[in-house]
Amino acid sequence: MTPILETTRMAIDSLFRHKTRAILTVLGIVIGVAAVVAMVAVGQGAQMAVESQIASLGSNILTVFPASFNFGGVSQGAGTVQNLNADDVAAIREEAPAVAAVSPTLRTNRQVVAGNMNWFTSIQGGNTDFFQIREWTLASGEMFTEQDVRGATKVCVLGQTVVDNLFPGQNPIGQTIRILKLPFKVLGVLSPKGQNAMGQDQDDIIIGPYTTVQKKIIGTDHFGSMILSAASKDLIPAAQKEVTQILRARHRLQDWQDDDFTIRTQADIASAATSTSKIMTILLASIASVSLLVGGIGIMNIMLVSVTERTKEIGLRMSLGARRRDILTQFLFESIMLSIIGGAVGIGLGMIASNTIAKFAGWPVLVSLYSVMMAFLFSAAVGMFFGFYPARKASHLSPIEALRYE
Repeated sequence: MTPILETTRMAIDSLFRHKTRAILTVLGIVIGVAAVVAMVAVGQGAQMAVESQIASLGSNILTVFPASFNFGGVSQGAGTVQNLNADDVAAIREEAPAVAAVSPTLRTNRQVVAGNMNWFTSIQGGNTDFFQIREWTLASGEMFTEQDVRGATKVCVLGQTVVDNLFPGQNPIGQTIRILKLPFKVLGVLSPKGQNAMGQDQDDIIIGPYTTVQKKIIGTDHFGSMILSAASKDLIPAAQKEVTQILRARHRLQDWQDDDFTIRTQADIASAATSTSKIMTILLASIASVSLLVGGIGIMNIMLVSVTERTKEIGLRMSLGARRRDILTQFLFESIMLSIIGGAVGIGLGMIASNTIAKFAGWPVLVSLYSVMMAFLFSAAVGMFFGFYPARKASHLSPIEALRYE
C-alpha cells in the first residue's frame, strides 16, 4: 500500500473512532457552506432578474435626455432644459445610418375613466417606431399609425394592467376611455412585459401618439426624451457618435461648448441597475463566510484536542519509523477530510435552502456551478489552513516524551 493510501486509511479510521466529535466538528463547516451557497444564489438570482428586466426594455437601446440647467453653478438635473423637438427626431432618422428606429417619448400620470370604472395610470407618448424599439407586440387589436401621429388623433393602446382594472372580463378593443374628459378610442392591447428593473409594473400604461399626448394631455411643444435602437449591438457606439454629431450641429454648438443633451446606452442602464445587486451578493457571501471561519476554528480546536489524546500513539508510530512528514500528513488529511465532508453536505443543504427560498419567499435564486465550486474549495482551504498548526504540532513531538506522556 502506498504511503498516501495508508495515511488516508488511518485518517478515515481515526475519524470513525470518534464519530460524534467528527459530526459536531463538521457541523460548523456545513452551516457555513450552506449559508454561502444560499446567499450567493439569492444575490445572483436578483442580478439575473435585473438583467432580464433590462432586456425587456428592448435591444440595442440608446436614450437621449435634454440638457441639465445650471443655476449658480449647480446642476438642476437632466431634462430641466427642454431642447429636443420633432425636427431632431427627423434629422436622426434621415442622417444616422447606424440608427434603426427613433421615437420621441413623453410620460405623465392621469386618472382614466371607462364607464363606471376609473384607474390612475401612466400615459406615454411615442411614434410608430416606439413599439419596434421596445420590442413590444400587441396581444390583440392594432397599433396607431403615422397618420394618427401627424393628426394628433385621440387613439391609444392599453397595457394589460389597465385592461384588467378598466375592462374586467371585457374586450376593450373599439371602446372609449376618457382622459381629462377627452374621449380616446382603444385600438389594441399590449402583450404583458411584467416589472422593470426598478420594480415598476410596465403593463400599467397607456400609449398614444406623442403629438396627442403632447398637445391634448400635457400641453407642451417639446418632449421629455427620445429613445433609439441601433441597427445592431456592434453599431451602438457608431449610433451614439452619429446622434451626438447630428444634435450638436442642429443645436449650433461650438467645439468648445459642452453637449446640451445626454445619451445613455442600454449597457449604462444595465451596469447601474446591476451594480447594487452585485454589491449585495458580495456582502451576503462575506457575512455567510464568517460562519465558515468559525467552523475552521472549531476544526483547529478539535484537532488540537486529538493531538493531545493521541500523544502516545504518535510516539509509538515515530518509534516504529514514521517520519515527521507522515505524522503531519495524517493529521492534515483528517482536517481536510472534515472540511470536504462538511463542504459536500453544506452544498446540498444550501441548494435545498435556495429552492425553499424561491418557493416560499418568491425570490429569484440562481445556484451556479461557479459558486458551488468556490464554496467547496474554500471549505477545503479552511480545513487545510486551520488544520496545519495542530498537524505541525503533532509532527514535532519528541518520540521519547510522547511515549512517556500520561
